[in-house]
Amino acid sequence: MNIKISTNGPVKSTALKITGSKSETNRLLLLQALFEGITIQNASESDDSIAMQQALASNESVVDIHHAGTAMRFLTAYFSQKEGRSVVLTGSQRMKERPIGVLVDALRALGADIQYAENEGYPPLKINGKKLTGSTVSINAGVSSQYITALMLIGAKLPNGLQLTLEGEVTSVPYINMTQMLLAQAGINSSFEGNVITVQPLQSEIINLKSEIVVESDWSSASYFYSIVALSPVGTEIALSTYKELSFQGDSALADIYREFGVSTEFKDGAIILSKENRELSTVNFELNNTPDIAQTIAVTCFGLGMGCHLTGLHTLKIKETDRLEALKAELSKFGADITVTNDSLSLSPTLSKGEGVSFTQNQNSEVGTSEVGSPPLEGLGEAAHVATYNDHRMAMAFAPLAIKTPFVIQDAGVVSKSFPTFWEDLSALSFQVSAFSD
Repeated sequence: MNIKISTNGPVKSTALKITGSKSETNRLLLLQALFEGITIQNASESDDSIAMQQALASNESVVDIHHAGTAMRFLTAYFSQKEGRSVVLTGSQRMKERPIGVLVDALRALGADIQYAENEGYPPLKINGKKLTGSTVSINAGVSSQYITALMLIGAKLPNGLQLTLEGEVTSVPYINMTQMLLAQAGINSSFEGNVITVQPLQSEIINLKSEIVVESDWSSASYFYSIVALSPVGTEIALSTYKELSFQGDSALADIYREFGVSTEFKDGAIILSKENRELSTVNFELNNTPDIAQTIAVTCFGLGMGCHLTGLHTLKIKETDRLEALKAELSKFGADITVTNDSLSLSPTLSKGEGVSFTQNQNSEVGTSEVGSPPLEGLGEAAHVATYNDHRMAMAFAPLAIKTPFVIQDAGVVSKSFPTFWEDLSALSFQVSAFSD
Protein backbone atom coordinates (compact mmCIF):
# COMPACT_ATOMS: atom_id res chain seq x y z
CA MET A 1 0.00 0.00 0.00
CA ASN A 2 1.26 3.45 -0.99
CA ILE A 3 -0.20 6.63 0.44
CA LYS A 4 -0.33 10.24 -0.62
CA ILE A 5 -0.03 12.40 2.49
CA SER A 6 -0.75 16.10 2.97
CA THR A 7 -2.46 18.41 5.44
CA ASN A 8 -5.62 20.42 5.11
CA GLY A 9 -5.09 23.42 7.35
CA PRO A 10 -3.46 23.50 10.80
CA VAL A 11 -2.89 20.32 12.78
CA LYS A 12 -5.89 19.71 15.02
CA SER A 13 -5.16 19.74 18.75
CA THR A 14 -6.36 16.42 20.11
CA ALA A 15 -5.69 13.56 22.54
CA LEU A 16 -4.41 10.15 21.41
CA LYS A 17 -3.70 6.90 23.20
CA ILE A 18 -0.46 5.29 22.05
CA THR A 19 0.07 1.53 22.07
CA GLY A 20 2.25 -0.01 24.78
CA SER A 21 6.01 -0.07 24.38
CA LYS A 22 7.23 -2.83 22.08
CA SER A 23 10.51 -2.95 23.99
CA GLU A 24 8.83 -3.43 27.37
CA THR A 25 6.20 -5.83 26.01
CA ASN A 26 8.68 -8.20 24.36
CA ARG A 27 10.81 -8.38 27.49
CA LEU A 28 7.77 -9.15 29.62
CA LEU A 29 6.45 -11.73 27.16
CA LEU A 30 9.71 -13.65 27.46
CA LEU A 31 9.66 -13.46 31.26
CA GLN A 32 6.03 -14.58 31.20
CA ALA A 33 7.04 -17.64 29.17
CA LEU A 34 9.90 -18.41 31.55
CA PHE A 35 8.03 -17.99 34.83
CA GLU A 36 4.41 -18.46 35.80
CA GLY A 37 2.60 -15.67 37.61
CA ILE A 38 3.31 -12.71 35.31
CA THR A 39 0.36 -10.90 33.72
CA ILE A 40 0.64 -7.91 31.40
CA GLN A 41 -1.58 -4.86 30.84
CA ASN A 42 -1.40 -2.45 27.87
CA ALA A 43 0.76 -4.83 25.82
CA SER A 44 1.99 -3.54 22.47
CA GLU A 45 -0.24 -4.25 19.47
CA SER A 46 2.74 -4.15 17.12
CA ASP A 47 3.61 -6.81 14.56
CA ASP A 48 6.83 -7.51 16.46
CA SER A 49 5.01 -8.24 19.72
CA ILE A 50 2.42 -10.38 17.92
CA ALA A 51 5.28 -12.32 16.27
CA MET A 52 6.84 -12.78 19.70
CA GLN A 53 3.59 -14.08 21.21
CA GLN A 54 2.99 -16.47 18.33
CA ALA A 55 6.55 -17.81 18.45
CA LEU A 56 6.34 -18.46 22.19
CA ALA A 57 3.02 -20.28 21.74
CA SER A 58 4.17 -22.31 18.72
CA ASN A 59 4.94 -26.03 18.83
CA GLU A 60 6.27 -26.05 15.25
CA SER A 61 9.80 -27.14 14.41
CA VAL A 62 10.36 -23.98 12.35
CA VAL A 63 9.65 -20.61 13.97
CA ASP A 64 9.54 -17.65 11.57
CA ILE A 65 9.62 -14.20 13.20
CA HIS A 66 9.67 -12.33 9.86
CA HIS A 67 11.13 -8.81 10.40
CA ALA A 68 11.07 -8.84 14.24
CA GLY A 69 14.69 -8.23 15.24
CA THR A 70 13.99 -8.07 18.96
CA ALA A 71 12.17 -11.40 18.78
CA MET A 72 15.10 -13.00 16.93
CA ARG A 73 17.58 -12.04 19.66
CA PHE A 74 15.34 -12.79 22.65
CA LEU A 75 14.04 -16.09 21.25
CA THR A 76 17.56 -17.30 20.43
CA ALA A 77 18.30 -17.15 24.14
CA TYR A 78 14.90 -18.53 25.13
CA PHE A 79 14.99 -21.63 22.92
CA SER A 80 18.62 -22.29 23.89
CA GLN A 81 17.59 -23.02 27.48
CA LYS A 82 14.29 -24.75 26.62
CA GLU A 83 15.18 -28.35 27.48
CA GLY A 84 13.98 -30.94 24.98
CA ARG A 85 12.86 -28.40 22.36
CA SER A 86 14.58 -28.24 18.96
CA VAL A 87 13.71 -25.46 16.53
CA VAL A 88 14.94 -23.68 13.46
CA LEU A 89 14.59 -19.96 14.18
CA THR A 90 14.34 -17.93 10.98
CA GLY A 91 13.00 -14.67 9.58
CA SER A 92 12.78 -12.46 6.51
CA GLN A 93 15.56 -12.08 3.96
CA ARG A 94 16.69 -8.90 5.71
CA MET A 95 16.74 -10.79 9.04
CA LYS A 96 19.10 -13.32 7.46
CA GLU A 97 21.47 -10.41 6.76
CA ARG A 98 21.50 -9.12 10.34
CA PRO A 99 24.42 -10.49 12.39
CA ILE A 100 23.80 -12.57 15.50
CA GLY A 101 27.19 -14.20 16.04
CA VAL A 102 28.01 -12.19 19.17
CA LEU A 103 24.94 -13.55 20.95
CA VAL A 104 25.40 -17.11 19.67
CA ASP A 105 29.01 -17.16 20.89
CA ALA A 106 27.92 -15.97 24.35
CA LEU A 107 25.17 -18.59 24.58
CA ARG A 108 27.55 -21.33 23.45
CA ALA A 109 29.90 -20.27 26.24
CA LEU A 110 27.02 -20.97 28.65
CA GLY A 111 26.55 -24.42 27.13
CA ALA A 112 24.02 -23.80 24.34
CA ASP A 113 23.77 -26.05 21.27
CA ILE A 114 23.27 -23.67 18.32
CA GLN A 115 24.25 -24.17 14.70
CA TYR A 116 23.98 -21.86 11.69
CA ALA A 117 21.55 -23.27 9.14
CA GLU A 118 22.86 -21.20 6.22
CA ASN A 119 25.56 -18.54 6.67
CA GLU A 120 28.02 -18.41 9.55
CA GLY A 121 27.13 -15.64 11.98
CA TYR A 122 23.60 -15.06 10.65
CA PRO A 123 20.10 -16.52 10.98
CA PRO A 124 18.49 -18.96 10.47
CA LEU A 125 19.63 -20.89 13.53
CA LYS A 126 19.26 -24.56 14.48
CA ILE A 127 18.76 -24.59 18.24
CA ASN A 128 18.65 -27.73 20.39
CA GLY A 129 17.36 -26.60 23.76
CA LYS A 130 19.16 -27.93 26.84
CA LYS A 131 19.95 -27.07 30.43
CA LEU A 132 22.60 -24.35 30.37
CA THR A 133 25.11 -25.02 33.13
CA GLY A 134 27.43 -22.04 32.57
CA SER A 135 27.05 -18.85 34.55
CA THR A 136 29.87 -16.51 33.49
CA VAL A 137 30.39 -15.01 30.05
CA SER A 138 31.83 -11.92 28.36
CA ILE A 139 30.25 -10.09 25.41
CA ASN A 140 31.11 -7.24 23.06
CA ALA A 141 28.78 -4.52 24.36
CA GLY A 142 29.22 -2.16 21.42
CA VAL A 143 27.12 -4.02 18.84
CA SER A 144 23.57 -4.28 20.19
CA SER A 145 22.05 -3.96 23.65
CA GLN A 146 19.49 -6.58 22.58
CA TYR A 147 22.18 -9.27 22.85
CA ILE A 148 22.82 -8.21 26.43
CA THR A 149 19.12 -8.09 27.27
CA ALA A 150 18.54 -11.57 25.78
CA LEU A 151 21.12 -13.00 28.18
CA MET A 152 19.77 -11.03 31.14
CA LEU A 153 16.22 -12.28 30.54
CA ILE A 154 17.23 -15.94 30.84
CA GLY A 155 19.77 -15.29 33.60
CA ALA A 156 17.44 -16.17 36.46
CA LYS A 157 16.70 -19.57 34.85
CA LEU A 158 20.35 -20.62 34.94
CA PRO A 159 21.18 -22.83 37.97
CA ASN A 160 23.82 -20.40 39.23
CA GLY A 161 22.41 -17.24 37.68
CA LEU A 162 24.43 -15.08 35.30
CA GLN A 163 27.54 -12.93 35.56
CA LEU A 164 27.92 -10.99 32.32
CA THR A 165 31.04 -8.92 31.64
CA LEU A 166 30.61 -6.14 29.06
CA GLU A 167 33.60 -5.46 26.85
CA GLY A 168 34.15 -2.12 25.12
CA GLU A 169 31.83 0.88 24.99
CA VAL A 170 28.29 -0.09 25.94
CA THR A 171 25.55 0.70 23.40
CA SER A 172 22.06 1.90 24.42
CA VAL A 173 22.51 1.74 28.21
CA PRO A 174 18.90 2.87 28.87
CA TYR A 175 17.64 -0.35 27.26
CA ILE A 176 19.80 -2.38 29.63
CA ASN A 177 18.45 -0.32 32.53
CA MET A 178 14.92 -0.99 31.28
CA THR A 179 15.57 -4.73 31.34
CA GLN A 180 16.94 -4.50 34.86
CA MET A 181 13.91 -2.55 36.09
CA LEU A 182 11.47 -5.03 34.52
CA LEU A 183 13.37 -7.92 36.12
CA ALA A 184 12.93 -6.15 39.44
CA GLN A 185 9.18 -5.74 38.84
CA ALA A 186 9.03 -9.49 38.23
CA GLY A 187 10.83 -10.19 41.50
CA ILE A 188 14.22 -11.04 39.97
CA ASN A 189 17.33 -9.53 41.61
CA SER A 190 20.06 -8.13 39.40
CA SER A 191 22.85 -5.56 39.52
CA PHE A 192 24.77 -3.49 36.98
CA GLU A 193 28.03 -2.26 38.46
CA GLY A 194 30.90 -1.00 36.34
CA ASN A 195 31.03 -3.32 33.35
CA VAL A 196 29.52 -6.36 35.08
CA ILE A 197 25.86 -7.38 35.11
CA THR A 198 24.76 -10.01 37.61
CA VAL A 199 21.38 -11.76 37.57
CA GLN A 200 20.53 -13.90 40.58
CA PRO A 201 18.99 -17.36 40.01
CA LEU A 202 15.33 -17.85 40.85
CA GLN A 203 14.69 -21.18 42.49
CA SER A 204 10.93 -21.28 41.96
CA GLU A 205 9.25 -21.66 38.58
CA ILE A 206 6.46 -19.35 39.79
CA ILE A 207 6.72 -15.62 40.37
CA ASN A 208 4.23 -14.28 42.87
CA LEU A 209 3.13 -10.80 41.91
CA LYS A 210 0.61 -8.69 43.76
CA SER A 211 -0.58 -6.99 40.60
CA GLU A 212 -0.26 -7.03 36.85
CA ILE A 213 2.67 -5.27 35.21
CA VAL A 214 1.44 -2.28 33.21
CA VAL A 215 3.37 -1.51 30.03
CA GLU A 216 4.02 2.19 29.50
CA SER A 217 3.09 3.56 26.08
CA ASP A 218 5.91 3.66 23.58
CA TRP A 219 8.14 6.75 23.65
CA SER A 220 9.63 5.95 20.24
CA SER A 221 6.09 6.18 18.84
CA ALA A 222 5.63 9.52 20.60
CA SER A 223 8.60 10.91 18.68
CA TYR A 224 6.55 11.36 15.49
CA PHE A 225 4.07 13.59 17.32
CA TYR A 226 6.92 15.61 18.79
CA SER A 227 8.03 16.15 15.20
CA ILE A 228 4.50 17.13 14.12
CA VAL A 229 4.27 19.73 16.88
CA ALA A 230 7.77 21.03 16.10
CA LEU A 231 6.82 21.59 12.45
CA SER A 232 3.50 23.25 13.34
CA PRO A 233 2.69 26.88 14.26
CA VAL A 234 3.09 28.20 17.78
CA GLY A 235 0.13 27.17 19.93
CA THR A 236 -0.31 23.69 18.45
CA GLU A 237 -0.98 21.13 21.20
CA ILE A 238 -1.27 17.32 21.24
CA ALA A 239 -1.90 15.09 24.28
CA LEU A 240 -0.60 11.51 24.32
CA SER A 241 -1.25 8.77 26.87
CA THR A 242 -0.19 6.74 28.81
CA TYR A 243 3.24 8.00 29.92
CA LYS A 244 5.30 8.23 33.10
CA GLU A 245 7.59 11.10 34.06
CA LEU A 246 9.98 8.52 35.55
CA SER A 247 10.15 6.22 32.54
CA PHE A 248 12.18 3.05 31.94
CA GLN A 249 12.47 3.97 28.26
CA GLY A 250 15.56 5.76 27.01
CA ASP A 251 13.58 7.53 24.30
CA SER A 252 11.85 9.57 27.02
CA ALA A 253 14.85 11.84 26.38
CA LEU A 254 12.58 13.30 23.69
CA ALA A 255 11.17 15.69 26.28
CA ASP A 256 14.59 17.34 26.63
CA ILE A 257 15.74 16.99 23.02
CA TYR A 258 12.65 18.61 21.49
CA ARG A 259 12.97 21.72 23.63
CA GLU A 260 15.58 22.66 21.01
CA PHE A 261 12.75 22.66 18.46
CA GLY A 262 10.32 24.69 20.55
CA VAL A 263 8.27 21.78 21.94
CA SER A 264 7.45 21.73 25.64
CA THR A 265 6.29 18.63 27.52
CA GLU A 266 3.86 18.69 30.43
CA PHE A 267 3.09 15.53 32.41
CA LYS A 268 -0.50 15.49 33.59
CA ASP A 269 -2.75 12.64 34.77
CA GLY A 270 -0.79 9.91 32.97
CA ALA A 271 -0.51 11.89 29.73
CA ILE A 272 2.09 14.11 28.10
CA ILE A 273 0.88 17.37 26.61
CA LEU A 274 3.10 18.60 23.77
CA SER A 275 2.91 22.33 23.04
CA LYS A 276 4.63 24.45 20.40
CA GLU A 277 6.34 27.54 21.76
CA ASN A 278 8.32 30.29 20.08
CA ARG A 279 12.03 29.54 20.08
CA GLU A 280 15.05 30.67 18.12
CA LEU A 281 16.45 27.76 16.14
CA SER A 282 20.08 26.90 15.48
CA THR A 283 22.09 23.94 14.28
CA VAL A 284 21.99 21.17 16.87
CA ASN A 285 24.45 18.48 17.88
CA PHE A 286 23.14 15.33 19.56
CA GLU A 287 24.97 12.22 20.72
CA LEU A 288 22.35 9.47 20.34
CA ASN A 289 24.22 6.36 21.42
CA ASN A 290 21.53 5.77 24.06
CA THR A 291 18.56 6.70 21.84
CA PRO A 292 19.32 5.63 18.24
CA ASP A 293 15.68 4.80 17.40
CA ILE A 294 14.74 8.50 17.34
CA ALA A 295 17.57 9.57 15.03
CA GLN A 296 15.44 9.36 11.89
CA THR A 297 12.71 11.48 13.47
CA ILE A 298 15.20 14.13 14.61
CA ALA A 299 16.88 14.32 11.20
CA VAL A 300 13.57 14.82 9.40
CA THR A 301 12.43 17.39 11.98
CA CYS A 302 15.61 19.38 11.46
CA PHE A 303 15.20 19.31 7.70
CA GLY A 304 11.55 20.37 7.94
CA LEU A 305 12.54 23.32 10.11
CA GLY A 306 15.43 24.25 7.83
CA MET A 307 17.89 23.54 10.63
CA GLY A 308 21.26 21.88 10.44
CA CYS A 309 22.18 18.98 12.68
CA HIS A 310 25.06 16.69 13.51
CA LEU A 311 23.97 13.36 15.01
CA THR A 312 26.48 10.86 16.37
CA GLY A 313 26.43 7.49 18.14
CA LEU A 314 24.44 5.88 15.31
CA HIS A 315 26.51 2.79 14.52
CA THR A 316 23.65 0.40 15.40
CA LEU A 317 21.48 1.90 12.65
CA LYS A 318 23.56 0.08 10.04
CA ILE A 319 22.15 -3.31 11.12
CA LYS A 320 18.49 -2.45 11.61
CA GLU A 321 15.60 -3.27 9.25
CA THR A 322 17.70 -1.45 6.67
CA ASP A 323 20.87 0.63 6.77
CA ARG A 324 18.98 3.57 8.23
CA LEU A 325 21.76 6.08 7.66
CA GLU A 326 22.01 5.38 3.94
CA ALA A 327 18.21 5.25 3.70
CA LEU A 328 17.92 8.68 5.34
CA LYS A 329 20.51 10.09 2.98
CA ALA A 330 18.73 8.71 -0.08
CA GLU A 331 15.24 9.84 0.88
CA LEU A 332 16.02 13.28 2.34
CA SER A 333 18.06 14.00 -0.78
CA LYS A 334 14.85 13.65 -2.80
CA PHE A 335 13.62 16.79 -0.99
CA GLY A 336 16.84 18.67 -1.72
CA ALA A 337 18.63 18.03 1.57
CA ASP A 338 22.40 18.44 1.78
CA ILE A 339 23.22 15.40 3.92
CA THR A 340 26.29 13.29 4.61
CA VAL A 341 26.56 10.07 6.61
CA THR A 342 29.37 7.93 7.98
CA ASN A 343 29.26 4.56 9.74
CA ASP A 344 28.06 6.22 12.93
CA SER A 345 26.98 9.79 12.18
CA LEU A 346 24.73 12.02 10.11
CA SER A 347 25.24 15.67 9.22
CA LEU A 348 22.55 17.88 7.68
CA SER A 349 23.29 21.36 6.36
CA PRO A 350 20.83 24.14 7.30
CA THR A 351 18.44 25.27 4.56
CA LEU A 352 16.65 28.13 6.30
CA SER A 353 15.82 30.91 3.87
CA LYS A 354 13.75 34.03 3.84
CA GLY A 355 10.03 33.49 3.69
CA GLU A 356 6.80 34.96 4.93
CA GLY A 357 6.96 35.30 8.70
CA VAL A 358 10.44 33.78 8.81
CA SER A 359 13.77 35.48 9.21
CA PHE A 360 17.14 33.87 8.60
CA THR A 361 20.40 35.34 9.80
CA GLN A 362 23.92 33.98 9.53
CA ASN A 363 25.82 34.19 12.78
CA GLN A 364 28.97 36.15 11.99
CA ASN A 365 31.01 34.10 14.45
CA SER A 366 29.94 30.62 13.34
CA GLU A 367 28.25 28.64 10.62
CA VAL A 368 25.09 28.27 12.67
CA GLY A 369 21.94 29.75 11.22
CA THR A 370 19.08 30.95 13.40
CA SER A 371 15.46 31.67 12.73
CA GLU A 372 12.14 32.16 14.40
CA VAL A 373 10.15 28.98 14.91
CA GLY A 374 8.39 28.03 11.69
CA SER A 375 10.29 27.57 8.46
CA PRO A 376 9.05 28.18 4.92
CA PRO A 377 7.41 25.32 3.08
CA LEU A 378 9.48 23.13 0.81
CA GLU A 379 8.93 24.63 -2.59
CA GLY A 380 8.99 23.16 -6.06
CA LEU A 381 8.33 19.58 -5.01
CA GLY A 382 4.61 19.35 -5.56
CA GLU A 383 3.79 15.68 -5.24
CA ALA A 384 6.92 14.48 -7.01
CA ALA A 385 8.75 13.08 -3.97
CA HIS A 386 8.18 9.37 -3.38
CA VAL A 387 9.70 8.20 -0.09
CA ALA A 388 10.83 4.57 -0.06
CA THR A 389 10.53 2.80 3.30
CA TYR A 390 12.91 -0.19 2.87
CA ASN A 391 10.69 -2.49 4.99
CA ASP A 392 11.44 -0.11 7.86
CA HIS A 393 8.53 1.18 9.93
CA ARG A 394 10.53 4.11 11.26
CA MET A 395 11.29 5.43 7.78
CA ALA A 396 7.56 5.75 7.05
CA MET A 397 6.67 7.38 10.35
CA ALA A 398 9.69 9.67 10.60
CA PHE A 399 8.96 11.22 7.20
CA ALA A 400 5.19 11.57 7.67
CA PRO A 401 5.36 14.92 9.58
CA LEU A 402 6.98 16.55 6.51
CA ALA A 403 3.50 16.59 4.97
CA ILE A 404 2.96 19.74 7.03
CA LYS A 405 5.44 21.39 4.63
CA THR A 406 4.63 19.67 1.34
CA PRO A 407 2.48 16.82 0.01
CA PHE A 408 4.35 13.68 -1.05
CA VAL A 409 4.01 9.89 -1.38
CA ILE A 410 5.12 7.23 1.09
CA GLN A 411 5.66 3.82 -0.47
CA ASP A 412 4.75 0.58 1.31
CA ALA A 413 3.11 2.60 4.08
CA GLY A 414 1.62 -0.48 5.72
CA VAL A 415 5.04 -1.24 7.16
CA VAL A 416 4.09 0.91 10.19
CA SER A 417 2.21 -2.09 11.62
CA LYS A 418 5.57 -3.43 12.80
CA SER A 419 5.37 -1.10 15.81
CA PHE A 420 2.37 1.26 15.44
CA PRO A 421 -0.62 -0.30 13.61
CA THR A 422 -2.94 2.70 14.08
CA PHE A 423 -0.42 5.34 12.99
CA TRP A 424 -2.20 6.51 9.83
CA GLU A 425 -5.59 6.59 11.57
CA ASP A 426 -4.09 8.71 14.34
CA LEU A 427 -2.62 11.13 11.80
CA SER A 428 -6.00 11.42 10.13
CA ALA A 429 -7.43 12.50 13.50
CA LEU A 430 -4.91 15.37 13.48
CA SER A 431 -6.20 16.69 10.10
CA PHE A 432 -3.61 14.96 7.93
CA GLN A 433 -4.99 13.82 4.59
CA VAL A 434 -3.98 10.19 4.07
CA SER A 435 -5.05 8.60 0.76
CA ALA A 436 -4.09 5.02 -0.02
CA PHE A 437 -3.49 3.81 -3.57
CA SER A 438 -1.76 0.97 -5.40
CA ASP A 439 0.86 1.24 -8.13
